[in-house]
Formats: sequence, structure tokens, C-alpha cells
Amino acid sequence: MSFWETITGSDLTREWKAFEARAAALPPGYREAWEQIKGHLSLYGDFTGRNLMPILDGALGLLEETASDGQDVREVLGDDIAGFCAALAGEVGARNYRDRWREQLNRNVARKLSRLGG
Repeated sequence: MSFWETITGSDLTREWKAFEARAAALPPGYREAWEQIKGHLSLYGDFTGRNLMPILDGALGLLEETASDGQDVREVLGDDIAGFCAALAGEVGARNYRDRWREQLNRNVARKLSRLGG
């Protein structure tokens, strides 16, 4: 990956298009699950989403493998796709971007208040 690709994000665009091409070959139930996985995992991404690429690749690989084995998508993921995604992102209850922003905001407000108070 070159510096220019990193700055512009063209490497991510290329990877994302490859993911979508692979997902298009999945059976309908699996494609629906893929859309839900993308939505739930996006909460755990950083600013660029670069940290999610290996996780998304693994999740899509799991869907491809189990689809080729003929398993039902609910057998693989269960009924709680959000929980499945939280487990993929690290652990259940893993911090998402809102949690990180909230903590940063709280630190900034506390710092400003301490300057005013003393």
C-alpha cells in the first residue's frame, strides 16, 4: 500500500468493492445477514474504517464457507446478529465510536470546568 493510497483511501475502496462482489454471490438470506453485519460492525470502526477490514473479511469468509456447505444462516449466526458483531469486534460490550467520543467530550468539559473553578 502506497502513501497515496493510504491518504486517499483508494485501497479501502478497492477492498470494499471486492467484498461486495463476493457478497453478491451469496444466497439471499446470507446477503441480508451481510448487510446487517456491515451495519452493526460500523459502530466499532475508527474514523476510516480501516480497522474493520480484517473483521469484515473474516465474517464474509465465514458466510461464504457456510453457504457452500448448505447450512442455514440462522444456524451459523443465531438470532442475535448484533451480539455476533459485538463478539467479532472484541467482546460483548466493546466500546464503539459513541463511547469514545463521549469520553473525549467528558474529558474536555472536565478540563474546562477545572480551569474555571480554580
